[in-house]
Amino acid sequence: MRHVVARWMRQMRTARLARGRISQRAAPAEELGAFAAAMRAACATVPLIRVGGEGDGGYLLPDDFEGIRHCFSPGVDVTARFEDEIARRYGIRSFMADASVAHAPVEGPLFEFDRRFLGAHRDETFLTLGDWVGDKLGEDTDDDMLLQMDIEGAEFDVLIESDSALLRRFRMMVIEFHGMDRIFEAHSLPLLRAMFAKLHRDFAIVHLHANNCCGIATCRDIGIPRVFEITYLRRDRLPAGAGTGTLALPHPLDRANVPGIPDIAMPPVWWRA
Repeated sequence: MRHVVARWMRQMRTARLARGRISQRAAPAEELGAFAAAMRAACATVPLIRVGGEGDGGYLLPDDFEGIRHCFSPGVDVTARFEDEIARRYGIRSFMADASVAHAPVEGPLFEFDRRFLGAHRDETFLTLGDWVGDKLGEDTDDDMLLQMDIEGAEFDVLIESDSALLRRFRMMVIEFHGMDRIFEAHSLPLLRAMFAKLHRDFAIVHLHANNCCGIATCRDIGIPRVFEITYLRRDRLPAGAGTGTLALPHPLDRANVPGIPDIAMPPVWWRA
């Protein structure tokens, strides 16, 4: 995540206007409740480890890296602690992409960088996730990859455009979702429900972490962090007896993304059955 403090300040300046817009076209309470219930039902409890350091850029994932050879990591920060750690510990090759920077912050035989944005189409600046995977792997049919995606809101375009067969090629996915207060808008909620339903058919939520960069939005007595991270594990990788329908939050390994700003907790409506 880049420029988090500046983004937090912008979000706080526009929060009052956002609340006014939502109040004019808020989604029905029963639909919001159904969306929250579907999120809770997708949760599963598995042991987690922290990868990528103590601050922003570190994530909690299942200790299930054996056999993973490739990581696709769109969105480049000033550091690449996550990619560096999985390279050192597991020998995983990381493909990175971001058109907003000239080069990746790490170099070596296990790192490759493209100055492109990920999106829903392909041109000189953008490429789709499917095109990117095809360009990098060619005929390699690797179906146990890792996706770590923090692309400032473009994740919705990418996930809607990507078909389920492509997404199933990833064993684990860590995705930061931005602008999630859009669930409160009647015209946005059905699209978001459909997108998450597609994900949850094949993946379980094994961790949720609220990013303290942008606060919590509230409507219909439901609060949601404007920005939060979800760790997904493909359902065929869930260990036998994994508890479903609830998580234990906050996790002892969680760390605040932005120092100097009060931390926030993920409201229980999203994870406690």
